[in-house]
Amino acid sequence: MRSELNFSVNLEGPVAVYMQIENQVQFAIASGKAKPGDTLPSVREVSDQLHVNPNTVTKAYRELELLQLVRTRRGVGVTVTERAPQIARARMGPVVRERIRDAVAECISCGLSPEEIRALVLAALASGVQPYEGRKG
Repeated sequence: MRSELNFSVNLEGPVAVYMQIENQVQFAIASGKAKPGDTLPSVREVSDQLHVNPNTVTKAYRELELLQLVRTRRGVGVTVTERAPQIARARMGPVVRERIRDAVAECISCGLSPEEIRALVLAALASGVQPYEGRKG
């Protein structure tokens, strides 16, 4: 089955584009949007969609293969491995929790009240925004 992932990148941000692609695939796997056996979009499709060099996408896919999240097979493409969901959740869970702790700490340091912080979190949840989407550098 083909995985329908819609990538977005922030070309001006501090995170390298290949890492943004890599992270988005990991998030898709961890959330179940990309399942074991699913085929990821081709390097050419992703590079055309994002207007980035194909080597950038190749690097992201190669890193994902080293993490054992995907497997590349000639004539088949890049597919999600059976163990990928467990690996992705184990890798991304701690990263996301740390980011949330840091963001809350920054909110507190700015003088925001717990109610204001809750309102920000609820607004973010309601927005449905994806990683790296709509950000300015």
